[in-house]
Amino acid sequence: MLSIRNLHASVEGKEILRGVSLDVRPGEVVALMGPNGSGKSTLAFALMGHPNVHVTGGTATYQGRDLLALKPEERAKLGLFLSFQYPHEIPGVPLSQMLRTAVGQRSGTLPPVREFLQTLDGKLALLKMDPSFAERNVNEGFSGGEKKRAEILQLAVLEPTLAMLDETDSGLDVDALRTVAEGIQTIKRERPEMAVLLITHYERFLDFLTPNRVLVMKEGKIVAEGGKDLADRIQQEGYEPL
Repeated sequence: MLSIRNLHASVEGKEILRGVSLDVRPGEVVALMGPNGSGKSTLAFALMGHPNVHVTGGTATYQGRDLLALKPEERAKLGLFLSFQYPHEIPGVPLSQMLRTAVGQRSGTLPPVREFLQTLDGKLALLKMDPSFAERNVNEGFSGGEKKRAEILQLAVLEPTLAMLDETDSGLDVDALRTVAEGIQTIKRERPEMAVLLITHYERFLDFLTPNRVLVMKEGKIVAEGGKDLADRIQQEGYEPL
């Protein structure tokens, strides 16, 4: 589904990605781990087309298409999704309104209000979320856990083919972590073909959401690959031996 080869990218003139190569197959959950500053978030932003990230070399193809040649909105319409580590507040815009607009952009046709609300209610029920949640303004006054649950609701409604989750576990306590992980698992059961690139540096998240593969990034490169045992080893020994 996603194939990256020797990807280089810089931010404000500083090289962050120094030759990243990786693949993500349909249906996989791939955990991308690494210490702070290793380039994990920069990789996600590069794949989504963030204007501050300048790709200087390498290739990235998505379902056989040159991803780097596409605008960010074109990438989203193809089925890429990025949840943010620090989601922004959008005062005055209800979450339901934002989601309906996003679905319209993805499909090319704004769905009728009643039809969309029925779909939204179904997703809220699937994730065991109170219906009133969707009527609140986007992330305004949300706790850290609520912001991350709002990201998971967006994931459920937009139905991407590749979900990049950028430290969705950041700042969450154990209970909130479990709730978010259960939400991702629920969506995966509904859509087993969806692939997930799970960016994290907390091994404990992988206790709730078991990956098919674990990749480790250091200093802008992938330096190790393995299974859940690799994450367990990192918990015991840290990143330094890799």
